[in-house]
Amino acid sequence: MAAAAASGPRCENGNGSAAEERVRAWAAGHAARGRRVALVTSGGTRVALEARAVRYLENFSSGRRGAGSAERLVAAGYAVCFLHRARSAFPWARSLPQHGAALLDAFRLTPGADPAVAADSAALPALLPALREYHRANEQGMLLAVEFTELQEYLELLRAAARALAPFGSSVMFYLAAAVSDFYIPTSELPEHKIQSSEGPLQITLKMVPKMLSPLVKEWAPEAFVISFKLETDPLILIDKSRKALERYHHQAVVANMLESRRTAVIIVTKESQTPLSLSEEEIAQGMEIEEKIVSYLQGQHTLFIEKKF
Repeated sequence: MAAAAASGPRCENGNGSAAEERVRAWAAGHAARGRRVALVTSGGTRVALEARAVRYLENFSSGRRGAGSAERLVAAGYAVCFLHRARSAFPWARSLPQHGAALLDAFRLTPGADPAVAADSAALPALLPALREYHRANEQGMLLAVEFTELQEYLELLRAAARALAPFGSSVMFYLAAAVSDFYIPTSELPEHKIQSSEGPLQITLKMVPKMLSPLVKEWAPEAFVISFKLETDPLILIDKSRKALERYHHQAVVANMLESRRTAVIIVTKESQTPLSLSEEEIAQGMEIEEKIVSYLQGQHTLFIEKKF
């Protein structure tokens, strides 16, 4: 899981108004060039169990889907605002090994009076093309990265970015791949200090996190093309829950996937259709990722959506 490069573009963390102005100015420049814009959310949210937090609720999301999708959206010509969990997978940095010995082994010291560090091309075969794509995206301003960690921070930044992108109408895609917690403890109900284990087994009551899809679709960016993601472990409820989400929130598509097969197969659910996408054994062997097919299909759906608006 690769962290974002420090030199990449940033928005001020946790400051919704600053982020809103930054995203609006960035998107306006791309809209003037006739480019579509995508907001990609990625990674998981963290929920505090104490006001002066030591303990948190997390989920397993690494941000791999969001990061891979952002790469492919940029390649398809979209300018991408990448709203991602700090230290989760980052576009093009995914070619680096995870932190630890594998990462250190991928580099070597060059001998001489002034030693330097060089990458081992054999250990990092994908690094050179990833670096080329990353720098190309940076030079063209095609990627604007915005970090979050806490649940509340994510919600604030999503609202700010949505409001910033609303003026650009149907040319905007919301690709909501982040794994957002469904449960939290309201700030007013958090214990002030660290919960003591000496007090015995812990019992906590969690409240439901307000769903952001409804205000996003109805108020913040009502003309945009909005995609949500649905992950389940029970195949008997996957499609039904996806269709109910479409009926409830009135957005355009749900990417439905099962936990065990999420890397190789999804079903794109819309009001009119149900389209399975999967990787063949040959495609898997060639290193293809399912996000390539997801983005390609949704790009086509976005085009149809824009055409219907005119």
